[in-house]
Amino acid sequence: MDLDAFRASLDESSPPSGLTPCLTALWLDARGDWDGAHALVQELEGEDPAWIHAYLHRKEGDRDNAAYWYERTGRALAAGSFQAEWRVIASALLEQ
Repeated sequence: MDLDAFRASLDESSPPSGLTPCLTALWLDARGDWDGAHALVQELEGEDPAWIHAYLHRKEGDRDNAAYWYERTGRALAAGSFQAEWRVIASALLEQ
């Protein structure tokens, strides 16, 4: 699946089958379900879930918590738009 197809899937009522948990979390967030996205990545380990966790806390407005999660990924606290960061994360995960 490429980014365009992933973004088009946001018009559906449920995420496409076969998505990784990280991509499912991004799908949920893009559909306005921050809590569902957070609950999903909160249960996962690794750099990708931490990156999404960081993004979600930055979006929430909790910069200190976001900074902690960005640090765990080795990334600096993001400063661009949420939409741009979402696209960067989704693209990176879709390329894996």
